[in-house]
Amino acid sequence: PGKDQADEVLIIGAHYDTVAISPGADDNASGLAVMLETARVLSGLPPGCGIEFVGFSMEEQGLLGSCSYAHRARRSGKKILGAVVLESVGYTEQRPGSQRIPPGLPISVPEVGNFMGIVGNTASADLCRAFEETITAHVPRLPKLSFLVPGNGEAFPDTRRSDHASFWDVGLPALMITDTADFRNPHYHQATDLLDTLDITFMTDLAQALVAFALSPKSFLRR
Repeated sequence: PGKDQADEVLIIGAHYDTVAISPGADDNASGLAVMLETARVLSGLPPGCGIEFVGFSMEEQGLLGSCSYAHRARRSGKKILGAVVLESVGYTEQRPGSQRIPPGLPISVPEVGNFMGIVGNTASADLCRAFEETITAHVPRLPKLSFLVPGNGEAFPDTRRSDHASFWDVGLPALMITDTADFRNPHYHQATDLLDTLDITFMTDLAQALVAFALSPKSFLRR
């Protein structure tokens, strides 16, 4: 529960399934680990708004768990401030040329795969701006790159490849926070997606940003 806006809810989520051949360290144990660490820290620091921490099932089978959850959230009568979905957040690569770019992406993307991607749609612009500002203020060492898609991302299918899209589809603001998965990580959906490939400092920085974000809900209530 929140201490300031008790009737308002921020959702922080991550999917807990993986594909059959992969242990899924980056996709998506990394997202779950960051979510759980954020919850652990916030348990002793009451956030400004209510927070629901959610592990989504069956993301790899077509976002089935988050689709069900998002529809229930939309009908719940709660004021949903937004959803922050953690999708493959643990892999970095410092080698030039290590970052690939989704086809047709109309923004400049660094060649080095060491940044955290923040993907929203235009209806989530306030949420995106606030999360960017939180990182800048509280974890400035964490590189970041944001991209807002029109509509629900139909023109850029790669931006819909996680549970945030379920919230977009019911008209709720949502962000996907990601290391960009297979556009950077060669272990994506492979048997080699193991813990020792992850950048724990990168994940820790993200958890710190999420804690700061949850403690200051008024920053993303500005209009």
